[in-house]
Amino acid sequence: MGTIYGVGLGPGDQELMSVKSDRLLRTGKHVAFFRKAGRKGQARQIVNGMLRDDVIEFPMEYPVTTEIPLSDPRYNEILSAFYTEVTDHLIALAKSGEDVVVLCEGDPFFYGSFMHIYTRVKDHVPVEVVPAITGMSGAWTATGAPITWGDDVLTVLMGTLGEDKLVDHMAATDALVVMKIGTNFDKVVRALQTAGRYDDAWIVQFATMPKQTVTKLSEMTDKVTPYFSIIIVHGQGRRP
Repeated sequence: MGTIYGVGLGPGDQELMSVKSDRLLRTGKHVAFFRKAGRKGQARQIVNGMLRDDVIEFPMEYPVTTEIPLSDPRYNEILSAFYTEVTDHLIALAKSGEDVVVLCEGDPFFYGSFMHIYTRVKDHVPVEVVPAITGMSGAWTATGAPITWGDDVLTVLMGTLGEDKLVDHMAATDALVVMKIGTNFDKVVRALQTAGRYDDAWIVQFATMPKQTVTKLSEMTDKVTPYFSIIIVHGQGRRP
């Protein structure tokens, strides 16, 4: 029986991967990764030059991304069928004795697509998760300031939440991370303004990657990259 490895790649810089992730990537015969149809896939691009020459790649192409609203029942139905299809393939490989490395941006268990594979395969074949530095850690480090001090409370929000919920959480916390901004950018900005956190917010795009940018949100003039953007508000808590 082979093993399915959910390998965390970290925020995007190859040098920030763990030694274990590096070893599995360089020796793995089968490598699977998510991507949009017609795209190379960010996870696959992160590992350029690291895979063996005879690697067998299995791109898992999302059937939908933003074409259907999250609230539409079809969204979950289509994605569920997709995850079932790709995990059947991964399980078959493992049962045939092959190890499979599944590439995971950031940490596999932190808002990652691998979680949907993990829950479907863990009772059928051996599976191992290799943790990694999260994208948000790379983002707040890029700002050059600590995200939390003393007993600050850190809240991580998804931009997909309703505006009222965003405002409530933003106003109640000390330090803040907002992920999955994308088409929710204007809503997130309004919520930050209503909660009184806008002037303290930073936006980091492509954290730790060659195209990294770090900007005060109030000074943002360029177009926001939909997927690789994280908003940071630093805590200002107790310190000696």
